[in-house]
Amino acid sequence: MSKTEWRSRITAERRSQVSEEHAREAAALAAAAARLPGEVVCAYVPFGTEPGSTSLLDQLLDQGKRVLLPIVPDVPGPLEWAAYEDSSSLGPGRLRGLLEPTGRRLGPDTLGTADLVLIPALAVDDAGVRLGRGAGYYDRSLSFAAPGAALIAVVRDTELVRELPAEPHDVRMTGVLTPEQGLAPRPVDRLTPRRSGSERAQ
Repeated sequence: MSKTEWRSRITAERRSQVSEEHAREAAALAAAAARLPGEVVCAYVPFGTEPGSTSLLDQLLDQGKRVLLPIVPDVPGPLEWAAYEDSSSLGPGRLRGLLEPTGRRLGPDTLGTADLVLIPALAVDDAGVRLGRGAGYYDRSLSFAAPGAALIAVVRDTELVRELPAEPHDVRMTGVLTPEQGLAPRPVDRLTPRRSGSERAQ
């Protein structure tokens, strides 16, 4: 299937999920988050039918981690970031229904301070290819990640698939986080390596 067909299929499946199942999976993801390694975590606030809830962010805070959340920029470009303190530090974002941190904005290169990056996704395949919503914010942002950072996509267990359409600019995930499996590794495609800081500066 094409990316558009995959997006339509998975979006429809998420919309059909009953609220009780979503809540159960969100609780499982939050529990799994408590076991994640890393001191500085770039995460996100689940949006719409995305799996998870802010309880995952609270679990990260409870583990003593510094949690940074994305801010959608006013013009197309990489995401900005700000610290997450608790749910009261969130406010309406630029996109309808999206919550964002209201604290001081940090630049896109702040992503490079994280040793763990949790990334929204619609699906991930065996090679670590991630299917996003198609807006491109993470495609433009992940080049700022530190070379050794763990790039973990958060999906439902049914959204782990054998193969997705891939493009040369796609950044491969190093793992996935699901309600049933918890943290599961994914191989990195060495034909499309992540760029180092010196390469980004050129």
